[in-house]
Amino acid sequence: MRAGFDHELYTRTQSEKIRERIRQFGGKLYLELGGKLFDDNHAARVLPGFRPDSKISMLMTLSEQAEIVVAINANDIEKNKVRGDLGITYDQDVLRLIDAFRAVGMLVENVVITHWTAQTQAVAFRKRLRSLGVKVSLHYPIEGYPANFALAVSEKGFGRNEYVETSRPLVLVTAPGPGSGKMAVCLSQLFQDHLRGIKAGYAKFETFPIWNLPLRHPINVAYEAATVDLGDVNMIDPFHLEAYGIQAVNYNRDIEVFPILSATLERIWGEMPYKSPTDMGVNMAGSCITDDPLVQQCARQEVIRRLYAALCEQRRGHAGEDEVARLRMLMHQLNLTDEDRPVIQACRRRAEATGSPAAAIQLSDGAVVTGKTSSLLGASAALLLNALKQLAGIPKPEKLIPPEVIGPIQNLKLNYLGNSNPRLHTDEVLVALSITAAENRKAALALSQLPQLKGCEVHTSVILSQVDENVFRRLGVNLTCDPKYQTHKLYHK
Repeated sequence: MRAGFDHELYTRTQSEKIRERIRQFGGKLYLELGGKLFDDNHAARVLPGFRPDSKISMLMTLSEQAEIVVAINANDIEKNKVRGDLGITYDQDVLRLIDAFRAVGMLVENVVITHWTAQTQAVAFRKRLRSLGVKVSLHYPIEGYPANFALAVSEKGFGRNEYVETSRPLVLVTAPGPGSGKMAVCLSQLFQDHLRGIKAGYAKFETFPIWNLPLRHPINVAYEAATVDLGDVNMIDPFHLEAYGIQAVNYNRDIEVFPILSATLERIWGEMPYKSPTDMGVNMAGSCITDDPLVQQCARQEVIRRLYAALCEQRRGHAGEDEVARLRMLMHQLNLTDEDRPVIQACRRRAEATGSPAAAIQLSDGAVVTGKTSSLLGASAALLLNALKQLAGIPKPEKLIPPEVIGPIQNLKLNYLGNSNPRLHTDEVLVALSITAAENRKAALALSQLPQLKGCEVHTSVILSQVDENVFRRLGVNLTCDPKYQTHKLYHK
């Protein structure tokens, strides 16, 4: 895949920007981290060359100065809120994040449970964290927060929260997802540090929207598409424009809360060092784009994918019409249609021709390969085999998996595991291909092509099973589905 973003330049410039901000505040900085650190697949999709772990790679250059604090909202624990891209609950993701940070040598000792009212599940999670040797601090709801800054900046507000003992100059505050209370954790720490005579500062590190790109740049539109469930809208930062005469892009929540945040920080520090919400950020991603037409093209594809993801979630009953309508409007702003995603039309033509579910993939060289439903294979499984054959230069009619391998798997499914569908799913066909590859050179050659599927575009004519979705996710393909099920049943696994 071509690169449109310079990872090495980003690592250098971004880390230096953070060091500069630490110096600005006299040696201690609370840095609120927006977005994902280890697996920012959205950024990797729209900024080819940006790695899913680019941010953590950059932060590792500051590891001797940094420590991590993870925030999680007690209400999200109680509701078993799930992180959609990973399919795990927020409390599970806290444990995953701690393990991931520690695996790369970063210090993480503290978790803050925000909005604490002794919720049953949150109490159990706190106990579990403590049993694992993780320090836990509790932060309580503040009536009228953030507007009621007079109460927040008092002993009955931030002063009521349990203080997080930190030891390093850079404190990175992260969370499993939005609404976890990261900013409130930072402000609470600033207030309590001030009472202790500790000088500290605050800044935000978010990749999107990219402040020094145009408001309607596809990268920034793709960010709106990615956060449509949060209601985020990109705007020209009026405070930045007034202070400097320069247009900068920010989003509605930061702009709306800035006057309140400004008053809060002024109460804590005695003065407000920032003139705009954009000033608070340290994002250097926009300066590391090396191929703007390419990233625009990738961002447009992301907007289309987000629409189809929302349509499928609406079909499942998990998304509303407002989200879909908003995404359709973003499509219109960029003059996008289904025809801008070649795999959609290729998939639908194959489904119409066969009268059964079909799938299509666009490989990195632009070639489009399709797969159909058969008595042996589901459409997604057939697509995988056809794509691997194409990449390996193996003729499509050639059979890679013999019947004596497929038969026992079908027998296992039907007669021992109670399945009614004899067709192989994607995971099963990959296992079958692996078995065959032990003695078949061409099967081994096809199997070795799997890494080349990463970043390829896939569309299916029906909503996939969780098994097939998970396999495509692990392979790193960009999947969309038509928002309909293969059957008319009310219950779908």
